[in-house]
Amino acid sequence: MRLRAIIACVLWGSAFAGAKIGLQYAEPIFLSGIRFTLAGLLLVPVMMFRRVDFLSEIRKHWKFMLGFSVVQTFMQYGLFFLGIDKVPGATSSIIVGAGPLIVAVMAHVVLKNDKMTLRKMIAIVLGISGIVFISLAKGSIVANSSSFYAGVGLLLLSVIVGAYTNIMVAKKKSENISPYALTSFANFAGGLMLVVTSLVVEKPTSFSFPIEFYGALLWLAFISSAGFSLWFGLINRPDVKVSELNIWKFLVPVTGSILSWLFVKGESPDVPTVLGMVIITVALLLAQLPERFFTVFKKRETVE
Repeated sequence: MRLRAIIACVLWGSAFAGAKIGLQYAEPIFLSGIRFTLAGLLLVPVMMFRRVDFLSEIRKHWKFMLGFSVVQTFMQYGLFFLGIDKVPGATSSIIVGAGPLIVAVMAHVVLKNDKMTLRKMIAIVLGISGIVFISLAKGSIVANSSSFYAGVGLLLLSVIVGAYTNIMVAKKKSENISPYALTSFANFAGGLMLVVTSLVVEKPTSFSFPIEFYGALLWLAFISSAGFSLWFGLINRPDVKVSELNIWKFLVPVTGSILSWLFVKGESPDVPTVLGMVIITVALLLAQLPERFFTVFKKRETVE
């Protein structure tokens, strides 16, 4: 389980650099739309190889799949690409690192077997502190602070919607929906919705792109098809708690920041982002400690 979760999170971390490269040449909603449409198609040969009855899965679960497409692909990633267009890639990856924290809160409210604990609560407070610190510090040094804060808001909305999609899948565990079928349908259908929206609200696209754009696009599509297939497969496992699984997403901002600094022109390490990474890493380490450690600590404070 851990290896699959790590692979998915490292893949998602690389999406920030890929998105910033693609956004140099295409409008945000259009890029998001063609990315996910292509990602849905990439999973078709995989399902054929694994003998997944795609049409049967759609007939049985089409209402859920369609609703999931709207929430997970259209809403979440529409907001994501609009937000990342206004915020540096490294900073974006840190903000999106709020996902595990928000999932833990939602799971506590919605899922009976995934309640909040002292360990999760401490990690949540620390993680949100890191995100607020980065947002305020970076907002004071960027040229257009209002645009930056708007981007932060859009990204946080994307994170909240994304957290809810994890809960949606967790609540459907008993129905054993194929993660490949769900990912393919959600990516393709949601991608088409984004493309249509782009044609209405964004500037016309010339479709004359350099090779760098197509390389970034193919990588982004692969990330979507592979990462979500792995992730939804893990959520479907009966022994996996969605809040515990999402703690691994703290790897996303670390990977995203480093790759953005390496591959995106004009991005380099800065003090606020590095300090934010340290704060969120501490939150991750605390979240990995056994719950009994916090129980003993609480008892000791009571005795004193």
